[in-house]
Amino acid sequence: MVDVLIVGAGPAGRAVAAACADTGLDTTVVDPAPRRGWGHTYGSWVDELPASVPREALAAVTGSMLAYGTARHELDRPYAVLDNTALWKHLWRPDVQDVTGRVVGAEHGPTGSTVHLKDGRRLAAALVVDASGAARVLSGGRPARTAAQQSAVGVVLDSAAAEPLCPPGSGVFMDWRSAPDTRGGWPTFLYCVRLGGGAVLLEETSLARRPSLPLALLRRRLHGRLAAAGIEVPDGAVEERVRFPVDDPVPMPGRVVAFGASGGLVHPASGFSVAAALRQAPWLAGALSAGLSAGPAKASKAAWAISWPPRAVAVHGLRRRALRALLAFPPELVPEFFDVFFSLPDADQAVFLAADHDPARTAAVMTALFRRSPWSVRRRLVTGGFGPGGGEAQHGFGGL
Repeated sequence: MVDVLIVGAGPAGRAVAAACADTGLDTTVVDPAPRRGWGHTYGSWVDELPASVPREALAAVTGSMLAYGTARHELDRPYAVLDNTALWKHLWRPDVQDVTGRVVGAEHGPTGSTVHLKDGRRLAAALVVDASGAARVLSGGRPARTAAQQSAVGVVLDSAAAEPLCPPGSGVFMDWRSAPDTRGGWPTFLYCVRLGGGAVLLEETSLARRPSLPLALLRRRLHGRLAAAGIEVPDGAVEERVRFPVDDPVPMPGRVVAFGASGGLVHPASGFSVAAALRQAPWLAGALSAGLSAGPAKASKAAWAISWPPRAVAVHGLRRRALRALLAFPPELVPEFFDVFFSLPDADQAVFLAADHDPARTAAVMTALFRRSPWSVRRRLVTGGFGPGGGEAQHGFGGL
């Protein structure tokens, strides 16, 4: 029996595995392909990454990002795209055992848990962490209702080709100006980031929609936007496809410790989660290590408590409330709403988009946003959930 068994070898799984091993816990990671690299592009504001992340794990850092609603905004905040290979190496530990397999279930007893693999194998552990991402293999599955999902389709081009939409030395956090093909009604925006080595990712993105916006529609809009800017996509260009839920509730405490995207760490308003997982992993490992002497049930509760103190639960609720309001917006008001958001002071924007939890400041920023908004936007914010009487919308708008 190992001390900790982690389901999932993505950034969150590797981060908590490394932290557990560093505290002296006997740790195993189970994944269908535990040594496979990570295919998605992960970005973060530099100031949200923990100091432990080395500079070589950043593929590219852009000093400022641009945003477009009905006006142009410059976000004076360095933004990084992670080097997945370098980050994987940073989080790899030789004393963490990798097991290739697909987890299908688990049973729990007073002294530990037994995890069942699809091929019939069983693995014993004192504690189990579900870091399987949106699949949530062991942490209760998805809610019965349709999830609000973020979806995106992007292509990787060289920086010279991408220059008409991604000016030299900068990136584009959100460009809400309409793509030429807007059939389907829902607004989407362009996200452009530098990947290092002269490569740029240009991605047509839908922030949240219930159900998610079809990838085929996003691909059509992306290629229409690029063609309108005079950008030709060469045959064989690398394409990235993204789809994941952004409105998960706070996970319930239980014998399986949910972490990363499985554990509600996806930011409801941005979709970011990797920086939060990298920051929280050492705290989670410390709670597991300290709690083991009291038994697995109490250790799991301690881990949940360290991940979800009351302030974190409160902030998560506020951000989900904001997402619910945004899902009620008509397409034509979305650029105007983001003009208001990006007109807030840099510090206020950072508070709302942060991985950290400060309910008082988050509420203050939401209030400031409401007060700055024109009445057309205020009315939608109230009816969508910012105020009393807001219902849960079943549709949505595009975004990061």
